[in-house]
Amino acid sequence: MTTNSQAKQLTNSLNLSGIISSRIFWILSFSILTFLSAQVEVPVQPVPFTLQTMIVLLAGAFLGPVNGAISQLLYIAAGALGLPVFAGFGFGLATLLGPTGGYLAAFPLAAFLVGLLIRKNNSSVMVFISMLIGTASILFSGALYLSLFVNGDFQTAFNSGVLIFAWWGLLKTAASASIFISLKNKYPSLPNREA
Repeated sequence: MTTNSQAKQLTNSLNLSGIISSRIFWILSFSILTFLSAQVEVPVQPVPFTLQTMIVLLAGAFLGPVNGAISQLLYIAAGALGLPVFAGFGFGLATLLGPTGGYLAAFPLAAFLVGLLIRKNNSSVMVFISMLIGTASILFSGALYLSLFVNGDFQTAFNSGVLIFAWWGLLKTAASASIFISLKNKYPSLPNREA
């Protein structure tokens, strides 16, 4: 192979449109968006209000169940390895094992559920229901884990980890569903269907 043909092959492999249409690009993009949305926070205790769950839902909707879940696993792994990607630029196992750990742990599952349900039926009603189920899975997982920090009292954890977020979660769910519904036909090239 000549140097010119090698250079041409390298140029073709680095083709911007090829990169943008790749699954890896979109998985990384949604991981980065999850990080950025974590920094939009209202710091309340024990769990801050953020925009993260909105991106988690959209990752599942746009990328499908497996790629959506991978994007969130990548986000969590980055934080576990010490990158300051969690809310308030938090990082490390202390954050994952702290009061917000149950919410973070549910991100891949929520993205998977949303992607799976929307794959089966992407009508507007089903998109909203799918995202509502994703939101509920995050909130209930978070509250269940949070109960460990309040002497096993699930009612207290539910009040401070679900009820306080219910209106915010519903608002983010509606916004996520609206975004997906308005963009799904406009940008059909996103890798929303795994092989």
